[in-house]
Amino acid sequence: MTDTILLTVFVNERPVRVPVSSDALGAVRALDPALAAAVTAGRGYLTDGRGIRLEPGTPLTAGAILRAIVSARQPQMHDDHP
Repeated sequence: MTDTILLTVFVNERPVRVPVSSDALGAVRALDPALAAAVTAGRGYLTDGRGIRLEPGTPLTAGAILRAIVSARQPQMHDDHP
């Protein structure tokens, strides 16, 4: 039996243990699948601990700090009528 090597990363200030091969979105999914779905659907985005945006597929390193930001604002409907 092969043991999976896990990394500890932090998502929204919570420690999450994920396999070494996980990406940023996978870490968010491990913490909260609904939050990951919001990011995937474009209602949110990911940043590193400095606030720099990350692609969901960004590889992780031990101790990485991620933030998943979801906007409370709903997309505005555009009225095409004058």
